[in-house]
Amino acid sequence: MDNKLKIAIQKSGRLYEDSIKLLKDCSIEINIGIDKLKTTALNFPLEILFLRDDDIPQYLEDGVADIGIVGKNILLEKRKKVQIKETLGFGKCRLSIAVPKSFKYNNIKFLNGKRIATSYPFLVKEFFGKKNIKADIHEISGAVEIAPGIGLADCICDLVSSGSTLFMNGLKEVETILRSEAVLASHMYLGSLQKMILDKFLFRIRAVKKAKNNKYILLNVPNERLDMIISYLPGIKSPAILPLANSECSSVHSVVNENDFWRIIENLKELGAQDILVLPIEKIIL
Repeated sequence: MDNKLKIAIQKSGRLYEDSIKLLKDCSIEINIGIDKLKTTALNFPLEILFLRDDDIPQYLEDGVADIGIVGKNILLEKRKKVQIKETLGFGKCRLSIAVPKSFKYNNIKFLNGKRIATSYPFLVKEFFGKKNIKADIHEISGAVEIAPGIGLADCICDLVSSGSTLFMNGLKEVETILRSEAVLASHMYLGSLQKMILDKFLFRIRAVKKAKNNKYILLNVPNERLDMIISYLPGIKSPAILPLANSECSSVHSVVNENDFWRIIENLKELGAQDILVLPIEKIIL
């Protein structure tokens, strides 16, 4: 029985660096050599396989890899029998339809009868089927955005992040088919040892994700305002309160979600909080 969990990640491409960073943030050490196809973690029972992103779903279905980091868009397009275990929060993009800027696009009915170039024929057909659109779909790989310019297609459907590539090729985004991000997916049937290792890996991933969305704050509070600030201040459980040398004040420690950070800090100042210190969090273990 294999005593390691095999994880597949992109050997190059937009998810590679973030996937490696995730392993590092989870305190998993690996050696990456030039043109290396696989390596083993130095301090965790993990074997890393470096693969083409399009191949990862098939490797997962076949059980060659136990788990893999891959874009949700790839998983849905390939339709392999795998399980999504966790969304990872990076590699965010959208699969969108784009048309030349010169086109007067009013609504989706405009796409009836048009030639659409894409690397995602299944997702496009599925979307058009739901919208009752009949179009001529041309499956191509790579450089989809040049298809209208060379006369291969009227429109395209491709991944969009910033939209700069569309802009440079004279295209505009008109419909979003799917919002995607990197996910951790697994083979349908893992052995008991692999499940145990995966649980430990997921525990680390969730601790890292939780930390990235939160800030640790320390503030000094006059004691007469302490109850008011504590009742307002959010926290994972309850803020910590410590006495200061100045007996008229206390130090309050808490965790604030990044999305609410500035609103909360501004209100705390108005309520009388002083000397607010903000620190990044490496990991949160709940």
